[in-house]
Amino acid sequence: MNARNPPVKPLPEISTSEARQLKELGLAVIRVEAEAVRDLERQVDGHFVRACQFMLHCTGRIVVTGMGKSGHIGNKIAATLASTGSPAFFMHPGEASHGDLGMITAGDVVLALSNSGETAEIITILPIIKRLGIPLISMTGNPDSTLSREADVNIDVSVSREACPLGLAPTASTTAALAMGDALAVALLETRGFTELDFARSHPGGSLGRRLLLHVGDIMHKGNKIPQVSEQATISQALMEMTAKGLGMTAVVDEGQRVSGVFTDGDLRRTLDRGVDLHSTPVTEVMTRGGVTTQSQSLAAEALKLMEDNKISGLLVIDDSKNLIGALNMHDLLRAGVV
Repeated sequence: MNARNPPVKPLPEISTSEARQLKELGLAVIRVEAEAVRDLERQVDGHFVRACQFMLHCTGRIVVTGMGKSGHIGNKIAATLASTGSPAFFMHPGEASHGDLGMITAGDVVLALSNSGETAEIITILPIIKRLGIPLISMTGNPDSTLSREADVNIDVSVSREACPLGLAPTASTTAALAMGDALAVALLETRGFTELDFARSHPGGSLGRRLLLHVGDIMHKGNKIPQVSEQATISQALMEMTAKGLGMTAVVDEGQRVSGVFTDGDLRRTLDRGVDLHSTPVTEVMTRGGVTTQSQSLAAEALKLMEDNKISGLLVIDDSKNLIGALNMHDLLRAGVV
């Protein structure tokens, strides 16, 4: 064990009744928050529809703002909107009073979150937002609050009680606001016709982005890294090429660089079983004629499926004239994160 990482101290024994109490407390919170989300169904009404209309017709960005825990929720809502086709960003209301209001432009829509509807930092910037003449959507737990009244549309996310037994820590109320934010984002996503490919474009580093945006040409071996021998090569020469390039195969090409076939590890094993002379037998007699090929513009995910369907571990890449231009194997797809 690393001396700089001392062992974790063992936990004290816990009684069965104490364990049961902890579970019951956790379940009670889950039930309260689940109830709060279920109650939101009544609030997906005409106000919700009008808020969606403002966002759908927004020519700028959706500026989400909120203070404290509402700010954390607002940050997540802004990120969800932005990643699902509705350009958005989060603006801290405290910083807004000290210059960040300059982020807001004439084509924007503001979505302000406040459970009380009386958050001082948001109330302070309301006159400026109103002066800009841009739509203001509020999401509050108090429909009679200052923010609710000043907004062009208010979405009611009030809850009957917090999950916190003291009624102080925002718990059910933040869960309700988060769920309503997701409801807005998904309603906009569906209405805009946002697709899986659109999602991938805004998540190029994720597994979906790699699956939908990465092409064979981005990861294939090119130039002198492509394993290839001529049709006149012997099996031993093909084996040396396979060993040198390390892809478990080599292309066999004619004088015009068109692919005649492929010689793989599997072909080599079958050849050895037949007792063929490796030094005198032409590789064309034992290669897989034609072979399975792909093109550089194909998706890497399609190349993966091609390998899986044909139970092979490598592919040759050809152009429209069947000229050899690249090669890749399963390890290349693994390194690229496609698998």
